[in-house]
Amino acid sequence: MSGPNGEPHVPGGGGDDDGDSFGEEEYAAINSMLDQISSCLDHLEEKNDHLHACLKELLESNRQTRLEFQQQSKQQHKEPDVQGSQPPV
Repeated sequence: MSGPNGEPHVPGGGGDDDGDSFGEEEYAAINSMLDQISSCLDHLEEKNDHLHACLKELLESNRQTRLEFQQQSKQQHKEPDVQGSQPPV
């Protein structure tokens, strides 16, 4: 069960003599680890945002290339009709 500040509740008086409570050094160490985790998560979020932007750019490029390819394909299919029944050279 947690205490009012979210700290673990230590039954049996809760004094610092029993070895179950955290001291300032332990809190500082935990705080430092949490800061490192937060920094790592921020870095991962930045990488994820960059990757997302790159993938969106790639997707748009692929869409444009596909549209150009479809237009060229349609033009190539129309050109034999314009030339008549002559086989392509």
